[in-house]
Amino acid sequence: MLVSRSIRDAAERLSAISDTARLDAEVLMAHSLGISRTELLLRRMGDPAPDAFGALVERRAGHEPVAYITGVQEFFGLSFRVTPEVLIPRGDSEVLVEAALRARPGARRVLDCGTGSGALLLAVLANLPEAEGAGIDSSPGALEVAAGNAAALGLARARFALRDWKEPGWSADLGRFDLILANPPYVEEDADLAPSVRGHEPASALFAGPDGLEEYRVLIPQLTGLLAAGGAALVEIGHAQAEAVSAIARDAGLSSTLHRDLAGRPRVLELVGFRNISLGKRTGDH
Repeated sequence: MLVSRSIRDAAERLSAISDTARLDAEVLMAHSLGISRTELLLRRMGDPAPDAFGALVERRAGHEPVAYITGVQEFFGLSFRVTPEVLIPRGDSEVLVEAALRARPGARRVLDCGTGSGALLLAVLANLPEAEGAGIDSSPGALEVAAGNAAALGLARARFALRDWKEPGWSADLGRFDLILANPPYVEEDADLAPSVRGHEPASALFAGPDGLEEYRVLIPQLTGLLAAGGAALVEIGHAQAEAVSAIARDAGLSSTLHRDLAGRPRVLELVGFRNISLGKRTGDH
């Protein structure tokens, strides 16, 4: 069977479980051929389909995310290796990177709390050539993935450490940072998630108690001891959590500015100490 027909049949098969069935089929076909999707569409649609393609389609039909099948996800113009040890970087999280780069374009030290694949930290460092970064995570498997991504991207300025912000003294030797990035677990335990997420992505990186706020309550009060003078923390939030997380930050002595994603949903809070707010300057909503 030709590649073109195999893709068409696969898209029909996947339409029951994916809103991007045709794209999924094309990406999986390109992966099975070891070529780019562009090469596939321009030059290889008339080739015989490889035998391995069918098995990949069946994995996707079982709700396994495409990124875990191919082992690769693009984020902020960079290619990242992903495994089931880490969350798959989402395009919505690029808002955090953009906000961080605007907030502190001269940052020299960057901390990523819950680094996972390293996507946030490495995307920021790739755009701040004078900065060095530290990524912490409580998962050894995640740290292995992050370190591999740093090496592949030539970002030796990133270092990684096994740390858990729920443990006393976890940050004692880290120092202070101009930028802190965090995409902590923030999903409610009983949230209605797609099978591809609940069944395949790491629960420890998703769920944060009945209201999804447990990790914010622990992490945010500790940020003031990690921020350098004039520093900023960029924290990803769930779309309905802006008010609650802002209140947690306010109680910790931090003022918040909301940044929205491309769909207009609340996505990131930019946190700074009240002492860094000039008199008369008000926080905004971007």
